[in-house]
Amino acid sequence: MAARFNPAPGWPAAPEGWSPEPGWKPDPSWPAAPEGWQLWLDDASAAPVGPADLSPAATTPPQDATDKSPKPWFKKKRFIIPIGLVVLSVFIGSLNGGDAPAQEAAEPAATAQGEKAEPERSAEELAAEEEAARVAAEQRAAEDAAEAEAERVAAEQEAAAAAAAEAAKGTVSQQNAYRSAESYLSYTAFSRAGLIGQLTSEYGAGFPAADAEFAVARLEAEGGVDWNAEAAEAAKSYLEYTSFSRQGLLDQLTSEYGAQFTPEQAEYGVSLTGL
Repeated sequence: MAARFNPAPGWPAAPEGWSPEPGWKPDPSWPAAPEGWQLWLDDASAAPVGPADLSPAATTPPQDATDKSPKPWFKKKRFIIPIGLVVLSVFIGSLNGGDAPAQEAAEPAATAQGEKAEPERSAEELAAEEEAARVAAEQRAAEDAAEAEAERVAAEQEAAAAAAAEAAKGTVSQQNAYRSAESYLSYTAFSRAGLIGQLTSEYGAGFPAADAEFAVARLEAEGGVDWNAEAAEAAKSYLEYTSFSRQGLLDQLTSEYGAQFTPEQAEYGVSLTGL
Protein backbone atom coordinates (compact mmCIF):
# COMPACT_ATOMS: atom_id res chain seq x y z
CA MET A 1 0.00 0.00 0.00
CA ALA A 2 1.42 3.52 -0.90
CA ALA A 3 2.49 5.88 1.86
CA ARG A 4 1.51 9.52 2.20
CA PHE A 5 3.66 12.25 3.74
CA ASN A 6 2.21 13.64 6.98
CA PRO A 7 3.80 17.12 7.60
CA ALA A 8 4.18 18.25 11.19
CA PRO A 9 2.34 21.33 12.44
CA GLY A 10 3.79 24.52 10.93
CA TRP A 11 5.37 22.67 8.00
CA PRO A 12 4.30 23.52 4.43
CA ALA A 13 2.01 21.04 2.74
CA ALA A 14 3.78 18.86 0.21
CA PRO A 15 2.47 18.68 -3.35
CA GLU A 16 0.27 15.72 -4.12
CA GLY A 17 2.25 12.63 -4.90
CA TRP A 18 5.54 14.13 -3.59
CA SER A 19 8.05 11.84 -1.98
CA PRO A 20 11.49 12.85 -0.64
CA GLU A 21 14.76 11.75 -2.10
CA PRO A 22 16.92 9.32 -0.14
CA GLY A 23 18.53 11.12 2.78
CA TRP A 24 15.99 13.96 2.75
CA LYS A 25 15.72 16.03 5.96
CA PRO A 26 13.24 18.75 6.96
CA ASP A 27 14.29 22.38 6.39
CA PRO A 28 16.04 23.62 9.58
CA SER A 29 13.88 26.77 9.43
CA TRP A 30 10.72 24.71 9.93
CA PRO A 31 9.44 24.22 13.52
CA ALA A 32 10.44 20.98 15.18
CA ALA A 33 7.97 18.13 14.83
CA PRO A 34 6.23 17.17 18.06
CA GLU A 35 7.88 14.28 19.81
CA GLY A 36 6.69 11.03 18.34
CA TRP A 37 5.11 12.64 15.26
CA GLN A 38 4.39 10.12 12.48
CA LEU A 39 5.66 11.53 9.13
CA TRP A 40 4.28 8.77 6.89
CA LEU A 41 0.75 7.39 6.75
CA ASP A 42 -1.04 4.86 4.63
CA ASP A 43 -3.34 6.39 2.05
CA ALA A 44 -6.21 4.65 3.84
CA SER A 45 -5.74 6.80 6.95
CA ALA A 46 -8.33 9.58 7.02
CA ALA A 47 -6.57 11.93 9.45
CA PRO A 48 -3.06 12.83 10.54
CA VAL A 49 -1.53 10.55 13.10
CA GLY A 50 -0.05 12.12 16.21
CA PRO A 51 2.49 11.00 18.75
CA ALA A 52 0.30 8.23 20.15
CA ASP A 53 0.43 6.36 16.85
CA LEU A 54 4.17 6.80 16.36
CA SER A 55 6.27 3.75 15.80
CA PRO A 56 9.93 3.60 14.81
CA ALA A 57 9.00 2.52 11.34
CA ALA A 58 6.56 5.39 10.89
CA THR A 59 9.27 8.08 10.65
CA THR A 60 11.02 6.37 7.72
CA PRO A 61 9.28 6.34 4.35
CA PRO A 62 8.71 2.92 2.80
CA GLN A 63 11.40 1.94 0.35
CA ASP A 64 8.82 1.30 -2.36
CA ALA A 65 7.36 4.80 -2.05
CA THR A 66 10.82 6.41 -2.16
CA ASP A 67 12.03 4.46 -5.14
CA LYS A 68 8.88 4.50 -7.28
CA SER A 69 7.35 7.94 -6.68
CA PRO A 70 8.34 10.51 -9.38
CA LYS A 71 10.28 13.64 -8.41
CA PRO A 72 8.17 16.83 -8.24
CA TRP A 73 8.89 19.52 -10.83
CA PHE A 74 10.73 21.76 -8.36
CA LYS A 75 13.20 18.94 -7.57
CA LYS A 76 14.13 18.08 -11.15
CA LYS A 77 17.47 19.34 -12.55
CA ARG A 78 15.99 20.49 -15.84
CA PHE A 79 13.96 23.05 -13.88
CA ILE A 80 16.43 23.82 -11.10
CA ILE A 81 19.46 24.65 -13.29
CA PRO A 82 17.75 27.18 -15.65
CA ILE A 83 15.98 28.86 -12.75
CA GLY A 84 19.26 29.10 -10.86
CA LEU A 85 21.00 30.68 -13.86
CA VAL A 86 18.24 33.28 -14.22
CA VAL A 87 18.44 34.18 -10.55
CA LEU A 88 22.25 34.42 -10.73
CA SER A 89 22.08 36.69 -13.82
CA VAL A 90 19.58 39.01 -12.15
CA PHE A 91 21.78 39.18 -9.07
CA ILE A 92 24.95 40.00 -11.04
CA GLY A 93 23.09 42.59 -13.11
CA SER A 94 21.88 44.30 -9.97
CA LEU A 95 25.44 44.42 -8.65
CA ASN A 96 26.80 45.91 -11.88
CA GLY A 97 23.96 48.37 -12.13
CA GLY A 98 24.55 49.49 -8.63
CA ASP A 99 28.27 50.06 -9.23
CA ALA A 100 27.87 51.96 -12.53
CA PRO A 101 27.01 55.38 -11.05
CA ALA A 102 29.89 55.08 -8.61
CA GLN A 103 32.26 54.14 -11.41
CA GLU A 104 31.08 57.02 -13.62
CA ALA A 105 31.50 59.41 -10.73
CA ALA A 106 34.98 58.06 -10.02
CA GLU A 107 36.24 58.56 -13.59
CA PRO A 108 36.10 62.40 -13.61
CA ALA A 109 37.72 62.40 -10.19
CA ALA A 110 40.54 60.17 -11.41
CA THR A 111 41.02 62.40 -14.47
CA ALA A 112 41.16 65.48 -12.31
CA GLN A 113 43.69 63.85 -10.03
CA GLY A 114 45.79 62.85 -13.05
CA GLU A 115 45.75 66.44 -14.32
CA LYS A 116 46.75 67.77 -10.94
CA ALA A 117 49.47 65.16 -10.62
CA GLU A 118 51.28 66.44 -13.77
CA PRO A 119 54.25 68.42 -12.54
CA GLU A 120 54.72 71.97 -13.69
CA ARG A 121 57.62 72.54 -16.05
CA SER A 122 60.37 74.90 -15.06
CA ALA A 123 61.33 78.03 -16.94
CA GLU A 124 64.52 76.32 -18.13
CA GLU A 125 62.55 73.43 -19.60
CA LEU A 126 60.15 75.77 -21.38
CA ALA A 127 63.07 77.78 -22.77
CA ALA A 128 64.76 74.58 -24.00
CA GLU A 129 61.56 73.51 -25.77
CA GLU A 130 61.21 76.90 -27.44
CA GLU A 131 64.84 76.78 -28.59
CA ALA A 132 64.37 73.28 -30.02
CA ALA A 133 61.25 74.42 -31.88
CA ARG A 134 63.13 77.46 -33.28
CA VAL A 135 66.04 75.31 -34.48
CA ALA A 136 63.65 72.84 -36.12
CA ALA A 137 61.84 75.69 -37.89
CA GLU A 138 65.14 77.13 -39.19
CA GLN A 139 66.20 73.70 -40.42
CA ARG A 140 62.92 73.25 -42.29
CA ALA A 141 63.29 76.71 -43.81
CA ALA A 142 66.84 75.91 -44.94
CA GLU A 143 65.70 72.63 -46.49
CA ASP A 144 62.86 74.40 -48.32
CA ALA A 145 65.28 77.05 -49.62
CA ALA A 146 67.73 74.39 -50.82
CA GLU A 147 64.95 72.52 -52.59
CA ALA A 148 63.74 75.72 -54.26
CA GLU A 149 67.30 76.53 -55.40
CA ALA A 150 67.75 73.05 -56.83
CA GLU A 151 64.49 73.40 -58.76
CA ARG A 152 65.59 76.80 -60.10
CA VAL A 153 68.95 75.45 -61.28
CA ALA A 154 67.28 72.45 -62.92
CA ALA A 155 64.83 74.74 -64.71
CA GLU A 156 67.68 76.95 -65.96
CA GLN A 157 69.61 73.94 -67.20
CA GLU A 158 66.58 72.60 -68.98
CA ALA A 159 65.98 75.97 -70.62
CA ALA A 160 69.63 76.20 -71.66
CA ALA A 161 69.51 72.71 -73.15
CA ALA A 162 66.38 73.61 -75.11
CA ALA A 163 68.01 76.79 -76.35
CA ALA A 164 71.13 74.89 -77.34
CA ALA A 165 69.04 72.32 -79.19
CA GLU A 166 67.22 75.09 -81.01
CA ALA A 167 70.48 76.86 -81.78
CA ALA A 168 71.92 73.61 -83.09
CA LYS A 169 69.28 73.65 -85.77
CA GLY A 170 70.68 76.97 -87.00
CA THR A 171 69.04 79.96 -88.57
CA VAL A 172 66.32 79.65 -91.14
CA SER A 173 68.92 79.87 -93.93
CA GLN A 174 71.13 77.28 -92.25
CA GLN A 175 68.19 74.94 -91.78
CA ASN A 176 67.34 75.31 -95.46
CA ALA A 177 70.95 74.54 -96.38
CA TYR A 178 70.79 71.46 -94.16
CA ARG A 179 67.69 70.17 -95.92
CA SER A 180 69.26 70.87 -99.36
CA ALA A 181 72.38 68.92 -98.38
CA GLU A 182 70.23 65.93 -97.38
CA SER A 183 68.43 66.16 -100.72
CA TYR A 184 71.69 66.23 -102.74
CA LEU A 185 73.08 63.22 -100.86
CA SER A 186 69.93 61.25 -101.54
CA TYR A 187 70.33 61.95 -105.29
CA THR A 188 74.03 61.17 -105.89
CA ALA A 189 77.40 60.73 -104.13
CA PHE A 190 79.34 63.75 -102.87
CA SER A 191 82.56 64.39 -101.05
CA ARG A 192 82.54 66.97 -98.29
CA ALA A 193 84.18 69.62 -100.46
CA GLY A 194 81.98 68.69 -103.39
CA LEU A 195 78.78 69.04 -101.32
CA ILE A 196 79.78 72.46 -99.96
CA GLY A 197 80.67 73.55 -103.51
CA GLN A 198 77.22 72.40 -104.70
CA LEU A 199 75.47 74.26 -101.88
CA THR A 200 77.37 77.51 -102.49
CA SER A 201 77.55 77.47 -106.32
CA GLU A 202 75.60 80.09 -108.18
CA TYR A 203 74.57 77.25 -110.47
CA GLY A 204 73.64 75.13 -107.49
CA ALA A 205 71.80 76.12 -104.28
CA GLY A 206 73.54 79.48 -103.87
CA PHE A 207 73.74 79.45 -100.04
CA PRO A 208 76.31 81.55 -98.21
CA ALA A 209 79.51 79.61 -97.45
CA ALA A 210 78.85 79.86 -93.67
CA ASP A 211 75.39 78.35 -94.03
CA ALA A 212 76.69 75.57 -96.28
CA GLU A 213 79.50 74.81 -93.79
CA PHE A 214 76.97 74.75 -90.92
CA ALA A 215 74.67 72.36 -92.81
CA VAL A 216 77.49 69.89 -93.60
CA ALA A 217 78.87 70.06 -90.04
CA ARG A 218 75.40 69.35 -88.67
CA LEU A 219 75.09 66.34 -90.96
CA GLU A 220 78.43 65.02 -89.69
CA ALA A 221 77.51 65.63 -86.02
CA GLU A 222 74.22 63.79 -86.40
CA GLY A 223 75.82 60.89 -88.27
CA GLY A 224 73.88 61.71 -91.40
CA VAL A 225 76.79 61.13 -93.80
CA ASP A 226 79.65 58.63 -94.27
CA TRP A 227 82.30 60.02 -96.65
CA ASN A 228 83.94 56.61 -97.24
CA ALA A 229 80.57 55.23 -98.32
CA GLU A 230 80.10 58.27 -100.57
CA ALA A 231 83.52 57.62 -102.15
CA ALA A 232 82.65 53.98 -102.82
CA GLU A 233 79.38 55.03 -104.42
CA ALA A 234 81.12 57.62 -106.57
CA ALA A 235 83.77 55.09 -107.74
CA LYS A 236 81.05 52.66 -108.73
CA SER A 237 79.18 55.37 -110.59
CA TYR A 238 82.29 56.41 -112.59
CA LEU A 239 82.93 52.81 -113.64
CA GLU A 240 79.35 52.48 -114.82
CA TYR A 241 79.84 55.57 -117.00
CA THR A 242 83.25 54.72 -118.48
CA SER A 243 86.35 52.59 -118.02
CA PHE A 244 89.11 53.59 -115.60
CA SER A 245 92.38 52.20 -114.47
CA ARG A 246 92.94 52.04 -110.78
CA GLN A 247 95.13 55.13 -110.82
CA GLY A 248 92.84 56.90 -113.22
CA LEU A 249 89.88 56.25 -110.94
CA LEU A 250 91.86 57.47 -107.92
CA ASP A 251 92.75 60.66 -109.78
CA GLN A 252 89.13 61.22 -110.78
CA LEU A 253 87.94 60.78 -107.21
CA THR A 254 90.55 63.16 -105.73
CA SER A 255 90.71 65.81 -108.52
CA GLU A 256 89.50 69.32 -107.67
CA TYR A 257 87.67 69.18 -110.99
CA GLY A 258 86.26 65.76 -110.15
CA ALA A 259 84.76 64.39 -106.93
CA GLN A 260 87.26 66.07 -104.51
CA PHE A 261 87.49 63.17 -102.04
CA THR A 262 90.52 62.86 -99.80
CA PRO A 263 93.16 60.30 -100.88
CA GLU A 264 92.16 58.00 -97.99
CA GLN A 265 88.49 58.14 -98.99
CA ALA A 266 89.36 57.55 -102.65
CA GLU A 267 91.52 54.52 -101.76
CA TYR A 268 88.63 53.07 -99.77
CA GLY A 269 86.16 53.62 -102.60
CA VAL A 270 88.42 52.13 -105.30
CA SER A 271 89.27 49.10 -103.14
CA LEU A 272 85.61 48.10 -103.16
CA THR A 273 85.47 48.07 -106.96
CA GLY A 274 88.01 45.25 -107.33
CA LEU A 275 90.65 47.35 -109.17
